[in-house]
Amino acid sequence: MPNKQEQFKALLKTNGLKVTNQRIAILEVLSNRPGKHLTAEEIYDHVRSEYPDIGLATVYRTIQLLSELNLIDKLNLDDGYVRYEIAAKSLEDNSHHHHHLICLECGNIYAFQDDLLETLEERIEETLGFEVLDHEVKLYGHCKKCINRNGK
Repeated sequence: MPNKQEQFKALLKTNGLKVTNQRIAILEVLSNRPGKHLTAEEIYDHVRSEYPDIGLATVYRTIQLLSELNLIDKLNLDDGYVRYEIAAKSLEDNSHHHHHLICLECGNIYAFQDDLLETLEERIEETLGFEVLDHEVKLYGHCKKCINRNGK
């Protein structure tokens, strides 16, 4: 099995992109932080440690390009920031998209993976002829820590 860097190089070439150290670094930053939902500035801070000459504008352009190609997922988790995570497609992971639990008290975001909607998607296609290609689920509530802290 190829290492991540080789996998990302092949992925960029397959999508008609020039392979650059910055693009590889951004994909690596996201893939090395599963379950994290990083802002462009956080990605920039991580990439800059390896490539100090990289500019924030380069990170923004690269993120936009990778997002348009569905190599990274763009998320709005209702906290005022646009966040990004590696797409399953980039990891040769055929799993379904994961979902997010958002604690209304502490603001923590938890990812969970479950295909509970698969049956619904199949039913929609059977009854309405509508093929669901993607979905995004955000559930709001209180995490276990906040519940325990507040004695609920």
